[in-house]
Amino acid sequence: MNWLPEPLRIPNYRAYWLARLAATLAQLAMVTAIEYQVYAIARETMSPAAAAFRLGLIGFVQFVPLFFLSPFAGWAADRIDRRILARAAIVIEIGCAASLAYFTAMGSITLPIIYAIAVFVGVARVLMGPSMSALASNIVPRAILPNAIALSSIAWQAGTILGPALGGYLLAVSIQTAYFTATGLFIASLISLFFISEVRQTLAERTSGPIRQIINGLKYVRDNKLVLGAITLDLCAVLLGSAVALLPIFAADIFNGGPDLFGHLRAAPAVGATTVAIIFAIRPLKTNVGAKMLVAVGIFGLATIGFGLSRSIPLTFFFLIVIGAADMFSVYVRSSLIQLYTPDEMRGRVGAVSTLSISASNELGDAESGLMASIFGPTTAAVLGGIGAVVVTLIWAWKFPQLRLAKSFEPPDPDEHPRREKG
Repeated sequence: MNWLPEPLRIPNYRAYWLARLAATLAQLAMVTAIEYQVYAIARETMSPAAAAFRLGLIGFVQFVPLFFLSPFAGWAADRIDRRILARAAIVIEIGCAASLAYFTAMGSITLPIIYAIAVFVGVARVLMGPSMSALASNIVPRAILPNAIALSSIAWQAGTILGPALGGYLLAVSIQTAYFTATGLFIASLISLFFISEVRQTLAERTSGPIRQIINGLKYVRDNKLVLGAITLDLCAVLLGSAVALLPIFAADIFNGGPDLFGHLRAAPAVGATTVAIIFAIRPLKTNVGAKMLVAVGIFGLATIGFGLSRSIPLTFFFLIVIGAADMFSVYVRSSLIQLYTPDEMRGRVGAVSTLSISASNELGDAESGLMASIFGPTTAAVLGGIGAVVVTLIWAWKFPQLRLAKSFEPPDPDEHPRREKG
């Protein structure tokens, strides 16, 4: 298998990569069906503004467990075998997808049931985030970790491309078909995770209790200004510029399309993202990584403004592709910086902070977009969000010079880590 990229020559990494691909396919197909079903149910009895607000609530109910449980999930990822946590998360996802399929097939699905299941989707994500993000660094040598991160992003973005499109096409058959398919893909992911044999993992020392160790992880993020800047930049920019949450409204009410068009629009950002991930897997980024990340986030904001103003389907596809490409650029740099600037015994906790910020930007971004769309309409909501992302980029470039001046992914010396575990 010498023709494969170096990380994929490692059997454990191949199993990890397939598990992430299958889980992402399942997750996005399921979420696509949830979004479409919530908006469709709400529009039966509500105005477009009220339905947009109900759509935004899906993000909020997923975020609540993430907010409260993320610190403990990060601690667990540093104290427990990360493979076990990832498997537990997938088991919960299987239960969620199967429950949605059952209630939909029986004709008894309601908005409260969907919201209740979405809470457990959030619980699964809080377990999955820090365990899976930190697990990659335990599987591959440090020298090829940026390549492994890029390949992992390809798996995620391939799932992000195919998952929404798959969900959209399956919705044309029936909503329960989308949920049953997601259930099968989650099962495939679980099987792949069981093929990952024992890996090296530096466990956090028992020099203090779990609360103190959680606090140590938060202090590490606070003291490492580069990591803090990278995490909070994504949090604020995507929180404001979450255009994806508005796609059901654009597909149904602006372009008068059905589930097929929604699936295509939902997949468009990942086309650009996967293109960027493939480029980085072949030719990893090596120079001026911080400045380039800031430029990418600025482009993300400008493309979001273009998306909101567009009334042409091809032009909308173009802006969504640019949004995905810029977001992937940012994800690649942020993930590499966090993994390589963080000691292994703290990666779970730092990963939990990163997962919480990503979820806050995504889930709360969905809620914010839905609320803004219900008040100002989808066009104004998207344009204001894009402007906000650009403003955030300019502020962060000034406030976090460590991020702007970061030249490469490697810390200059071992003392670059501002703080390791203390009792």
